[in-house]
Amino acid sequence: MPNSYFKFKQFIIHQDRCAMKVGTDGVLLGAWANCEESKNVLDIGTGTGLIALMIAQRSSAKIDAIEIDNEASGQALENIEKSPWAERINVLNRSFQDFSESITQKYDLIVTNPPYFQNSLFAPDQKRTDARHNSNLQLEELLVGSKKLLNQDGFLSIILPYLEGNMFILKASEMDLYCVRQTKVLAKPNKEPKRLLLEFMKVKKPLVEQEMIIELNKRHEYSEAYKNLTKDFYLSF
Repeated sequence: MPNSYFKFKQFIIHQDRCAMKVGTDGVLLGAWANCEESKNVLDIGTGTGLIALMIAQRSSAKIDAIEIDNEASGQALENIEKSPWAERINVLNRSFQDFSESITQKYDLIVTNPPYFQNSLFAPDQKRTDARHNSNLQLEELLVGSKKLLNQDGFLSIILPYLEGNMFILKASEMDLYCVRQTKVLAKPNKEPKRLLLEFMKVKKPLVEQEMIIELNKRHEYSEAYKNLTKDFYLSF
């Protein structure tokens, strides 16, 4: 990360005060998601509220931000209450499974930076385990619930590791959710992609493919593409 602070216009998150740190994955997704025309947005697994706040800055949407962890949802609420967009963001401390089964609201955009480390060793701390693994939310459950809650012309935007992302594309297509935009994220030039930023719709359209490098030859020497995408948020850009 460029430094220890993260800005939203005049609002700043101090990372060392957050229960869960501001991560590059969340920053990428919050800046990349197609939200400008959205009226209703759902952020699944909001954590400290990072993506919800980024979407609020970039749009005039009303945002429901779901977080199953009590401590994280409390941190999200605190961050959001300090922001200029508190009236547009609703933090819900509940599981996505329960939420998707009980609500009839439809969304123009569903955005999520999900727990996805399916095959890695579990962290010793249960909160870190829940945040990193899909023990509480299977990706198939995410697809089923998202399809139910998504408007006919809405978007599902997600960030995943490269392998899991390609598997997710195949699984989504089986459920009639089609990848219409993807950005391969490389940590450095000439490296294999580490992440996939993916956008899905219920309507099949030609796939738009892009590639983005985070850092160039030196650490913290960020590419122009990354700086242009995130410059409205980092204090150092």
